[in-house]
Amino acid sequence: MRITTKLPQYHENVHVELMKNEWVPLNEPQSLGMATLLSIPFMLINALIAIGIILIFSPLTFQEFGLTSGSLSISIDFGVIFFLLALVIFHECLHLIFIPNFMRSEKTWIGLTLFGGFVATEEKIPKARYILITIAPFVILSVMLPFLLGLLGLFTTMFKFLVLINAIASSVDMLNLFLVMKQVPKQAILISNGQKTYWKAPEKDGHG
Repeated sequence: MRITTKLPQYHENVHVELMKNEWVPLNEPQSLGMATLLSIPFMLINALIAIGIILIFSPLTFQEFGLTSGSLSISIDFGVIFFLLALVIFHECLHLIFIPNFMRSEKTWIGLTLFGGFVATEEKIPKARYILITIAPFVILSVMLPFLLGLLGLFTTMFKFLVLINAIASSVDMLNLFLVMKQVPKQAILISNGQKTYWKAPEKDGHG
């Protein structure tokens, strides 16, 4: 595993080699901006799921977040900034720990940029594991955690805020999940070249 501040780069020679070996490029957004735009429907779905779980245990009001009729109250709390940074790191670590042998991998990166945290790997990943890696932060932090907090009676405005922020931030993950579920056959293997993803049937790659 490597720690970096730069996203892994796409390499044309790697693309050519993968194509020669019959890897199929995933039809996916080629920029972060386009991915964010296409992920808006998933952002709404994620938020509604998280809100629904919160409402099972606790009321949720605009006033809690400084929003009142005709006014908006914003206060800078360094505690909130700290928890947001911790959320970003924890979110990415939940992606990371499900990557096979991530500690020993020279093709796996974790990092922080101005646009947020990221985890990337160029290891070959089975489809089922890829799905687990993709959905882990949303399921654990915005589905399982709020249920646990609610059962323990620990829901505070801060926790509600973090659960919702994580749900919204997981929208690109859900877009990736949708694309993989729609395009990649069951039991296939996936690999990345920078931000570009490819898949291949396991029997063609010596897996079975």
